[in-house]
Order: sequence, then structure tokens, then C-alpha cells
Amino acid sequence: MAKHQFQTEVSQLLHLIVHSLYSHKEIFLRELISNASDALDKLSYLTLTDEKFKSIAFDPRIEISFDGKDRRTLVISDTGIGMDEVDLVENLGTIARSGTRLFLSRLSGDARKDSNLIGQFGVGFYSSFMVADKVEVVTKKAGEQQAYKWTSDGKGDFEIEPAELDGHGTTITIHLNDEGKEYADRWQIEDLVKKYSNHIAFPIYLRYTSGDEKKGQEEKVDQINSASALWRRSKTELTDKDYKEFYETISHDAGEPLFWVHTRAEGAQEYVTLFYVPKKAPFDLYQADYRPGIKLYVKRVFITDDEKELMPVYLRFVRGVIDSEDLPLNVSREILQQNRVLASIKSASVKRLLAEFKSIADGNKELYAEFIEQYNRPLKEGLYSDFASREALLELVRFKSTAVEGWTSFADYKARMTPEQKAIYYITGENEERLRESPLLEAYKQKGIEVLLMADEIDEIVIPSLGKYGELDLKAINRTGADDALKTEDDKKKEKELDPLLKLIKEVLGDRVKEVRASSRLADSPSCIVADENDPTVQLQQMMKALGQKEIPDFKPILEVNPGHEIVKKLQADSSDKALFEDVSHLLLEQALLVEGAQLKKPAEFVRRLNRVMAKAL
Repeated sequence: MAKHQFQTEVSQLLHLIVHSLYSHKEIFLRELISNASDALDKLSYLTLTDEKFKSIAFDPRIEISFDGKDRRTLVISDTGIGMDEVDLVENLGTIARSGTRLFLSRLSGDARKDSNLIGQFGVGFYSSFMVADKVEVVTKKAGEQQAYKWTSDGKGDFEIEPAELDGHGTTITIHLNDEGKEYADRWQIEDLVKKYSNHIAFPIYLRYTSGDEKKGQEEKVDQINSASALWRRSKTELTDKDYKEFYETISHDAGEPLFWVHTRAEGAQEYVTLFYVPKKAPFDLYQADYRPGIKLYVKRVFITDDEKELMPVYLRFVRGVIDSEDLPLNVSREILQQNRVLASIKSASVKRLLAEFKSIADGNKELYAEFIEQYNRPLKEGLYSDFASREALLELVRFKSTAVEGWTSFADYKARMTPEQKAIYYITGENEERLRESPLLEAYKQKGIEVLLMADEIDEIVIPSLGKYGELDLKAINRTGADDALKTEDDKKKEKELDPLLKLIKEVLGDRVKEVRASSRLADSPSCIVADENDPTVQLQQMMKALGQKEIPDFKPILEVNPGHEIVKKLQADSSDKALFEDVSHLLLEQALLVEGAQLKKPAEFVRRLNRVMAKAL
């Protein structure tokens, strides 16, 4: 028997692994099955490529058994490559060799940070000490005669001695502690295997005793995993029914998916992705604590389904699987680290999804309309948050319009523009119905200029941040500067003639408005309000308040009056009744505010003014 002393630092590292790096103790079973799968993968490769191993029969199998009476042992065995004495020291002693003082000096005590640091060392085997008092490993390397037994309590040292084992492979016996006794249970084991290792490529068997002592007992061996990863199969082998059934399995959605995207990447990086878009948006789509919908696998081993970094936030509605051949299986999987391989897969997956969305938008208008009804707003979030994908997203977002029914795109708008038009015009607000009734649209409609209606509150933030679509400026008609296309020489002449009246109205309104101007954008209404180019609109100010921003500067609107309206003409002709002039001036502002959805600070005063004006009119 050879006794090996762990380095002094090892106990610290084991403490970190057992108590900090795994959020659920049940993960130990996944780790051991993953190791068994790796051992089978290695032998499978060698029997095909190495003359030394080609004569060895490859009968892949992982088996789990347990002591059902005392619930004190759990056994996991495989028929993989196995280990010799040197391998045992190197493979199960990796943590000892990497546990240098320099390494430990970099540990911060922060489990999340430390998991990123230790992840590269691949010490998942030691997770078994979360549930064990002692672990025994009996193993024989394929092609060799001698087996060896490794034993440790995970505290200070380990022993290696010769042993007996039929055939090659590895058998791990876990002597369960009080916390681990719950895992010596048939149903618990089956649930964990189906949860974490169902798609391991090799069969996993559970050996257990069925029946009772009085009626008789019999030993049974059942395969408890599917041993088939649907996403790994060729698209030509799969039917729509296959895809839909798998969607129900991974999404727990009773409905069907709207569509799916199945991709296999080969070359510098190898991975498979299968993504679904649900027909209906997830109920928690707009909740900060939304549940992510992507499951991460490495070589068919389930890693996590609770990691928001697998997909950008604006694509949080996507469900599916990422399965990589290149990511490491290591302790940091519970707190998924920022990994270059994963970052590359994520970037490529986003491009593939957006390309699929574009393909559907171009080729299946009805399906894309269904998609947009559910996910237009998240795509707009992407315009703001994902600069690298902005050009693609600009072609995917949709808006309502004054020119056409249904949804339209920036590209469609551009195609309908007249040669003289130099900008894309839009209006933002609370809802589509109110926007369609806005007096700001009147002159644009008269001149045949299309205006996009943007009723998502996020539009107030996203669209101004874009600035342009291609070479075209994006101009909000509820801001100054968007009426250049409307102004004629006659409008400019009327502005000068109206200047004295505008000054009088400004004197009456005082600091309620920033400016009073003649409007070229009104046709039927007497007045409207717009925001200065650098000021937030009424809707944006309301949104800021709703988000809890308390100290919002009191931005003043700009009041525009219609020189051609009868009310304005009468004010211009006769302003001798000072009281009436003041009431009408205030009402011009207040009705414009109401149309824009703003709340009046003093509604009682508004009502009194309105009553006085109606009384005089009668």
C-alpha cells in the first residue's frame, strides 16, 4: 500500500470546492457520470485510432447501484479507459499538484470570483466529498492486467494499493455521510440522471432490488437515460413532430413553438445549437427576474439552464440548447465563467438567430407578423443594447404607420418616400389610437408625408439613440426641427405677421412654456405642444417618473399655434378683452397638453377658464 500526502494547501482547496463552488450537492452525481462518459469517449477514440487498443472490445456502459437498506453506499462504474497507478496520482491528484501557495494567494474568499480562477483545474471528482465520508476508486487501465484502489476521506491524504477488477474501467464507491444518504434511492437517482445526464451518448443503467422480503425480491437493471441527444441528430432525420415534442420537454410549454433554428458548427469550434421561439411570449418576459430559456450542455452533459449570459437579454424569449465540444467540464460550471469559447458561440448564435428572423421576414410575412406581435419590443431593446447587431436589428423591428395597414419596416418606409423627402418622420406616445388622433399629424397627412407611429414606451429612448437609418435622419414630429419639410414661403410670411400675437401669448403664459411659435404642422387644430430637440417629451418625462426617478427637471414645452385657425385669427384681430385673451391663451396650452396625454397641474383652474369662455360664447 502506498500512502500519498496531500500538500498543505489541498485541504483549503477541498473546502472551497465542497462548500463554495457548488450550489447544489446533487451535482456530484453529474460530475461522476461526466467523468465516466469522458473515460468511455477516450476509449472509443483509441479503439479506432491506436493499434494498441484496436483489439480491445468496446462495450460502453455506465452503471449505478446503491445500498437500499442502510443507505450508506453509492456505486458508479464504467467500462471506459480506466487508470493505472500513475494516472491515479496525476488525475485524482491534480488538485494537489495545482494547489501551490501562489495559486492560493490569489483566492479572494469570494466564491464567484474564486470559481472563475479554479475552473481550469478540472476537479469535479472531488465534489463527491460533499456527500461522502470516504471515497474508494477501483480501476484498471484498458490493455493492462493490474488494477488499483485509491482511497481517501478528502482531508489530508490518499492511499493507493493493488486490487482486483474484472475487465477494464473504473468503479467508484461513495460511503455516504448523513447528508448524502438521500441519494441512495432509486427515484432520486433516476430523477437526477434524467435532469442532468439524460443525453449522455452512452447508456446509464441503474441496478436495484425490487419487491419485499416476504413476497420475494429480485434484482433489476434498467436503463435510465435516453442515450440520445435529439439536437445532435441530423436535421434530415428529424420530423416536425420530433422537434415539437422536444420543445415541450425542454420548455414546459403546452403550446407549439412558432419556429425553430437547428445549427451545427464544425471547424475551429464544434458545437450544436437548437433554438425555439415560443408562439406566445413567456409570462415573465418583462420581469427583471425572468427565467432564462437556454440549456447549456458540454458533450451532451447538462451544465445549467439558469445562466442569463448564454443569450443577450433582448433575446430572453428564446428557448433551446447549446451543446459545445470545446467548453471545459469543471467546477465552475455552477457559476458559469466568462469564457472565450462560450462568448464566441453566443455571438455566432445571435447572428444565426437574427439571420433566421430576417429570412422569415422576407419569405413568410404572416409568420413574421405573429413573431412581431410578441417580440417587437425586445428587438427594440437590442437596438439600444447590442451595437454590434444594430444594423441587422434595424431591418427586423416594425412600426405602425399613417400610410399602410399593419406593420411596416424602415426599409418599406424608405421605398415609399418621395424623392424630395430627406428624413423618416415618426411620433411617439402612449398608444396607437391616441397617436393617430394627434393634431401633430395634420399637415403631414395633407402633404402626403408618411409618419411612423411608435407606441412602445421604449421608443422614446431607443429611436433618438439611433439618429439615422442609413443616410436618412430620424425626426420626431413632436419635437422642434421636424417641420422643415412642411414650411412654405407663405408659412414664413405668416410667422412674421403673427409675431406680435405670439409675444402677447408668451407674456400671459410666462414660465409655463419655453416658447410660443407659429406652427406649420397644424391644419385643423388651433394648437399643439412640441419638445425642444434637447428636452424630453411629455411621454419620456412620465416614463422617468414611473421608473422612480424623483428629481426630474421641469422641462417646459413649446406651444405652437395655427395661424390659419379661426380662434387664432380672432385673437390676432382683437385682443382688447384682456381677461378673455388670458383665458384663451391658457386654454390653447392646456388642450394641447391634454391631447398629448399630459396631466394638468391645476385642473380646477382649467375648468373655471373653460366655463368663463363658454359663458361668454353663449
